Amino acid sequence: MIIRGEIQEGEQLRQDAIAADLQVSRIPVREALRQLEAEGLIKIVAHRGAVVSSLSSEEIEELFEMRAVLESEVLRLSIPHLTESDFKQAEAILETYEKALWKEGDVGSWGRLNSQFHSTLYSRANRPHFMSIIRQINNNGDRYTRLQLYLTRAFERAKKEHRMLLELCRKRDSAAACELLKQHIHTAGRTLKESLEQRREESQSNTPSRQK
Repeated sequence: MIIRGEIQEGEQLRQDAIAADLQVSRIPVREALRQLEAEGLIKIVAHRGAVVSSLSSEEIEELFEMRAVLESEVLRLSIPHLTESDFKQAEAILETYEKALWKEGDVGSWGRLNSQFHSTLYSRANRPHFMSIIRQINNNGDRYTRLQLYLTRAFERAKKEHRMLLELCRKRDSAAACELLKQHIHTAGRTLKESLEQRREESQSNTPSRQK
C-alpha cells in the first residue's frame, strides 16, 4: 500500500487501526512495522509513532550513483569467469521477474528478483567486500527499485535492457555490458526522481491547504 501510494508520505500508521483492518492482533503488526522501518519504508518518530518516510532527491541520486559505480566494476571483473550455468540461472530469474512485473500483487518481489538477477551476473567477480556493500545498498534501496518500476511503468524498457545485458555478458563484451549497466542504473534513478517530483507537485496542487 505504501509502494502503490495508497498510504502517503508522512502519514501516521496506527497499530490498532491496522490490526483491526487486517483482523490480527497487535503483535504481528508491531513486528511488521519493525521490518518496514528496517527497509526504510517508515520511521519511528517521537510522540507520533510510525510514520511513512519520504524519499529525498538527494538520497535517490546518491543511491543510484553508488550502484552505477560499484556494480559496473564488479560486472567487469565477473564477466570473463561466468559459466553457462550462471547464464541459465540468470535467465531463469529474469523470466520469473518479467512475469512478476505484470502482477501488482507481486510488487513486493520486484526488488528481490532484480537484485538476484544482477547478483548472478556479478557472482564470479571474487570481490566479497564489494558484494557486501552492494547487497547493503540494494537492501536499503529495495523500496526505490520497486517504486521506480511502479511509478514509471517502464516494464518493457526494464525487460529489454536486462535481456541486452544478459546477451552482452554471454558474448563476453565487458565494455558494452558495463556501459549499458551504468546507463540502466542512471536512467532508473533519473526517472524515479522525476516521477516522484511530479507526483508530489500533483499531490500538493490537489490537496487543499490546511492549518497545522
